[in-house]
Amino acid sequence: MLSSLLGSKVDAHESMVYSYRHGFSGFAAKLTESQAKKLADSPEVVHVMADSFYELATTRTWDYLGLSVANPNNLLNDTNMGDQVIIGFIDTGVWPESESFNDNGVGPIPSHWKGGCESGEKFISTNCNRKLIGAKYFINGFLAENEGFNTTESRDYISARDFIGHGTHTASIAGGSFVPNISYKGLAGGNLRGGAPRARIAIYKACWYVDQLGAVACSSSDILKAMDESMHDGVDVLSLSLGAQIPLYPETDLRDRIATGAFHAVAKGIIVVCAGGNSGPAAQTVLNTAPWIITVAATTLDRSFPTPITLGNRKVILGQALYTGQELGFTSLVYPENAGFTNETFSGVCERLNLNPNRTMAGKVVLCFTTNTLFTAVSRAASYVKAAGGLGVIIARNPGYNLTPCRDDFPCVAIDYELGTDVLLYIRSTRSPVVKIQPSRTLVGQPVGTKVATFSSRGPNSISPAILKPDIGAPGVSILAATSPDSNSSVGGFDILAGTSMAAPVVAGVVALLKALHPNWSPAAFRSAIVTTAWRTDPFGEQIFAEGSSRKVADPFDYGGGIVNPEKAADPGLIYDMGPRDYILYLCSAGYNDSSITQLVGNVTVCSTPKTSVLDVNLPSITIPDLKDEVTLTRTVTNVGTVDSVYKVVVEPPLGIQVVVAPETLVFNSKTKNVSFTVRVSTTHKINTGFYFGNLIWTDSMHNVTIPVSVRTQILQNYYDEN
Repeated sequence: MLSSLLGSKVDAHESMVYSYRHGFSGFAAKLTESQAKKLADSPEVVHVMADSFYELATTRTWDYLGLSVANPNNLLNDTNMGDQVIIGFIDTGVWPESESFNDNGVGPIPSHWKGGCESGEKFISTNCNRKLIGAKYFINGFLAENEGFNTTESRDYISARDFIGHGTHTASIAGGSFVPNISYKGLAGGNLRGGAPRARIAIYKACWYVDQLGAVACSSSDILKAMDESMHDGVDVLSLSLGAQIPLYPETDLRDRIATGAFHAVAKGIIVVCAGGNSGPAAQTVLNTAPWIITVAATTLDRSFPTPITLGNRKVILGQALYTGQELGFTSLVYPENAGFTNETFSGVCERLNLNPNRTMAGKVVLCFTTNTLFTAVSRAASYVKAAGGLGVIIARNPGYNLTPCRDDFPCVAIDYELGTDVLLYIRSTRSPVVKIQPSRTLVGQPVGTKVATFSSRGPNSISPAILKPDIGAPGVSILAATSPDSNSSVGGFDILAGTSMAAPVVAGVVALLKALHPNWSPAAFRSAIVTTAWRTDPFGEQIFAEGSSRKVADPFDYGGGIVNPEKAADPGLIYDMGPRDYILYLCSAGYNDSSITQLVGNVTVCSTPKTSVLDVNLPSITIPDLKDEVTLTRTVTNVGTVDSVYKVVVEPPLGIQVVVAPETLVFNSKTKNVSFTVRVSTTHKINTGFYFGNLIWTDSMHNVTIPVSVRTQILQNYYDEN
């Protein structure tokens, strides 16, 4: 086809970037706009689209989730720690020498593995072992879009070796081996391991560090080729801590390469787990929303790093930091104001500290305020204070993005506005205010509560509001794992990072264990199991809150079904199952036309008439974004527990919503494994409302199979109320 277009086989060969063969039929090539248009007009071609780029989404975790090695009777030990399950990672590569990828005690490579280790810059095939069984890299798409990229001068390695550390971190979270006595400069210490420490790891590097940008770029054609190869190689679980940006492409639009590749992977029985994105707490920001993907939100652990701040009046405030330097004894404390220049309005704003004369901050600890939730506000304030000769900075802010140590262990401590105002009042009440800052400590358990992280992207789903996203929450804040020694924040090859990038591999590790226990389950069965059994309270029975402005009780748009509960997910009782045909019915019900569905699926697809309702998609959730009067929907559950079982329904309806389920009892036996039920939902509200939340629970003597119910009344349809 390219030879005909370009005039010769030589030109076609030089134009070709990738040929996709294993999950779907297609290719990537370097073409001019006119050549692409001519190719698109060919009757043999379904669709032509331009390449695009994706972004990265970035010890206590497993004990917190109930997977302690010390317990001989848990999912970890029942599955031989995930042995024989292969987890694939599409990311920035791997540092193969990391202790997290040692193969001590790991058995033979699984017989279904067909992949291999690809040599490249500072990476040879013997870098792989029985733990790290595969490593490949994909750069052709990136190079085609960045012809000025100098592969010889780039600090990144033109191989599967990881420069920035993100891929190493995610892989070690999900499937890292045991590494004893690891900490981050004495913080978060313990024995380090992944969720499935005997699972095998396959690396597909499709993301590259760009020196000029100081950031990572992932070409969508490289991602798609990596997914294609993973399907051939035999991975069981695929973890992607990547995402695009809002607005999202429709699921049938082939420009959404992750959704496209994931559809074909799931059709082959591979479970695809993706990060939900880091654009929270704003609503409708969740990414990777296709219903065949498990989309993960980030929560905190029951762990924090309190950092004592002692004022001259002996009041002690516990801020948060990762400060491991020496104690800073009582030192002058200042809030820059009345500095004698024209910008006094901004003098105490963290991002504007550089507007203050150096003498204002030299030799002192500086208090500043910021409305920015990103860590850049902290790091910028610290750099300004340090450059002026200051000795430390206290940042008052809303609950923020994540904790990261300031460079050179400079004391930088975060507190909230209330505590910041207390410090400011103290400064203004005395002629010579002073403060002492002590090193951070590790606090585990009570009274530290679990929260959905501020940065974690929120629902509802902006593409298809009736499909609940995210699906599930998992720890993704201050996660200690392996990294590349080249990373600026690496300490002995380990680092503490935060993001839904860290939460996704937590779920991938859990799913690997479940796959070892239930090798014949469909990808949808695993999603159902983790959603219907999830924790909706923390380990102490307390409500889980969602960070933001202001903090509130978490709901399904914050963390889907709740926080993943591995032990309960191993025995869910009932599952809401789906297969490729169900996903096609979803696409039809969502209003996509036959041709767009055909180009995604790869087979001619004709939607039936009349189309089914999108509310009937057999998800482990019910989300009704536009209820006007009354609607009836259907779900089907499959018994995967005791053969002879009887389940009764319990309804916890959303406020002002009436929910009627029929039948109210489900009976299973050797002949009846699947039972359908209807749910009639009506509203008593007379105005357009926001979403209200409830639950629908099927219970027997052993299981409480719970799905979230989210309903919004829309008397006036398709109406946007700005007030």
